Amino acid sequence: MSGAGERQLPQLPDVTAPDGSEVRILVSVPRGSMAHFRLQPGQVAQAIVHRSVDELWYVISGQGRIWRKEGGTETVTDLVPGLSLTIPVGTSFQFRCDGAEPLDIVGVTMPPWPGADEAVFVKGSW
Repeated sequence: MSGAGERQLPQLPDVTAPDGSEVRILVSVPRGSMAHFRLQPGQVAQAIVHRSVDELWYVISGQGRIWRKEGGTETVTDLVPGLSLTIPVGTSFQFRCDGAEPLDIVGVTMPPWPGADEAVFVKGSW
């Protein structure tokens, strides 16, 4: 398969996201990228909004909550294994780990994550 890429989940984070979560970079193609995000027990991410990317999330393990605000609508959703959700561009969001184990999420960004300037800090729920 020409141009195919692969990467095993690294034990240590590659970077810390602007929101404070641990990021393990996985794979990318010209129209999207995939990463693994982790919050440790009791950790609350900084609230942010993305300038240009849409995100798709899938919760692998752990428990927590995510606050999302799009336009005048705010929601808080329980993050549990097996849940998938969307974070459209322009949606303010903040997430937290409420359980005794780390909260692990796989996220896809479209287009690929452009860099630290993508995230703008906003007032969150927590």
